[in-house]
Amino acid sequence: MENLQLPPKPEKSLFKKIRAIFITLLVIAMYVWTFVGIDIDWGRAIERSISNFHRVVPKLFSPDWAAAGDVGLAMLETVFIAFAGSLMAAVLAVPLSFLAAQNMMGGKVVSTIGKWILSAIRAFPDLILAILFVVAVGPNAFAGVLAIAIGSTGMLGKMFSEIIESIDMDVVQAMEANGANKIQILFYGVIPQITPEFLSYAIYRFEVDIRASSILGIVGAGGIGTMIVFASSNRNWNEMGMILLAIIIVVTVIDFASARIRRKIV
Repeated sequence: MENLQLPPKPEKSLFKKIRAIFITLLVIAMYVWTFVGIDIDWGRAIERSISNFHRVVPKLFSPDWAAAGDVGLAMLETVFIAFAGSLMAAVLAVPLSFLAAQNMMGGKVVSTIGKWILSAIRAFPDLILAILFVVAVGPNAFAGVLAIAIGSTGMLGKMFSEIIESIDMDVVQAMEANGANKIQILFYGVIPQITPEFLSYAIYRFEVDIRASSILGIVGAGGIGTMIVFASSNRNWNEMGMILLAIIIVVTVIDFASARIRRKIV
């Protein structure tokens, strides 16, 4: 005799409908409260948008090719800032990720402390870190490198720790049963499992850091952001168009190249 599936109880079905309606109304109320709270003058905003569209946008699509050399050098500096910062972050994130991985520390106390450290690092946006380092080391590219390095360490450390916690522990236990010491287990049982994904995430983070480093120059941390500030201050929208074109080309090329590399690694 086939098993008959009983229909859901009316009470539960009614409760789910009421809960869905309540959540929907709550989300709508939050959006209404947000837009009312920021006090937007929609008429003026639309008027200025239309005015700026006709005045600015055509110039953005007519880039100043005479500035291509300066823009290229600034974009190259941006790539160097992102690469150096990403490399430093990948190195710093490795020990922190092992500290935050519960299966490596053998308990929750130490791994919880490691997770708190990574969470504290991730709490600071790259732009805030850039402002702090500009004050500390001066307005130069090194401030941008430090901002990218610290900002990326928190995210990479979190990703790396999750990778470590997902490794096959049967391999580790088998090596322990055969008398392998901690160093041997690390180099022959753990590192071979985590290296491909570590490299993949590090390369992906480099893609993200290229975008982040493009705006750090706004606060004096080097790169093409400095040119963005000068171009916008001088209302030089043709040069701004050249800057945006350079950013689009570089980011697209790096995204395409890194995606191919990551597919081969993983």
